[in-house]
Amino acid sequence: MTLTVEIDNDCPEQWTPNQQFCESCLGIAQSIAKKPEPLTVSLRFVSRSESKDLNSTYRNKQTPTNVLSFPADLPAELLESLDSEPIGDIVVCPEVVTAEADQQHKPLQDHWSHMLIHGFFHLLGYDHDSEADAEKMEALEIKCLKKLGISNPYLIG
Repeated sequence: MTLTVEIDNDCPEQWTPNQQFCESCLGIAQSIAKKPEPLTVSLRFVSRSESKDLNSTYRNKQTPTNVLSFPADLPAELLESLDSEPIGDIVVCPEVVTAEADQQHKPLQDHWSHMLIHGFFHLLGYDHDSEADAEKMEALEIKCLKKLGISNPYLIG
């Protein structure tokens, strides 16, 4: 399995995970998702303001959010000519992720792992629009996080 992770960090003043951290989290998600073909994922770390703008434009919600996913929609002819399939962009707001980790009393790196994995599964077409879909997506996330030594983030505790 090959995974290329491209990172664009617009928030150098915030703590953000490094390349190796991101590749580790997303590589586990790729394995759990049984996607052996070479994939490329773009990560973008953005300000609260940009997160709010994107969330407003694409989800009609007027607040910043932790993670947004934008699946790639490339023509088959183009994909055939590429060595690695670009599956889309994951946009993360470090300030929101940090605040959530504090509020939920979770280690910051654990919450980042969860957000990256969550965004990755959205790129693969998973969602949480229905209870059944949410259970399926959460089960995959929990399995990935367990491989990283991180406990179930959905348990109230």
